[in-house]
Amino acid sequence: MKFVLSSKIFKATVTEANLEYKGSITIDTYLCDKAGLWIGEKVLVVSNSSGARLETYVIPGKPCSGVICMNGAAAHLIKAGEEVIIMGFTLSDKPIDPKIVFVDKDNKIVKIK
Repeated sequence: MKFVLSSKIFKATVTEANLEYKGSITIDTYLCDKAGLWIGEKVLVVSNSSGARLETYVIPGKPCSGVICMNGAAAHLIKAGEEVIIMGFTLSDKPIDPKIVFVDKDNKIVKIK
């Protein structure tokens, strides 16, 4: 068994950074659905802007809003306006084809692979 990439939201723009929240990343639930991410799922978030990498979990954001909000301590590492890749992983005994959602600067879907 290996952990393999199962979901990815590619080149999303962080819309908010909220230091006051206790933790996690808020993601538009429509984007979560299309990428196959679950609410509460552990994700790896990588900033293409700063190089920061962190693990957190998904909390639901308003559907079709484009919201990507770094919450709590994560907001110190990744700020509003940064470009990020959000990845979910699955434990599998065989290779799988990940769902990859490509978004524009407003976090609207432009392509799904």
